[in-house]
Amino acid sequence: MAERMVDRLSLTQLRRLQSLASLRKSHSGKISVDQLLHKVRALQDPEIFAVTSISALACTV
Repeated sequence: MAERMVDRLSLTQLRRLQSLASLRKSHSGKISVDQLLHKVRALQDPEIFAVTSISALACTV
């Protein structure tokens, strides 16, 4: 998943995505894919959302 994101997102976009790391701490370790994608969409960057959602889908299949 990380390799796909590094290849497709800029450093700035990856840092914005990294800002969501605090979600893990606030949700006792695990959050659902739906919750994650909701938070990613809140970043208001369609490219980050597209890459993240495709990567999440690839991981679940």
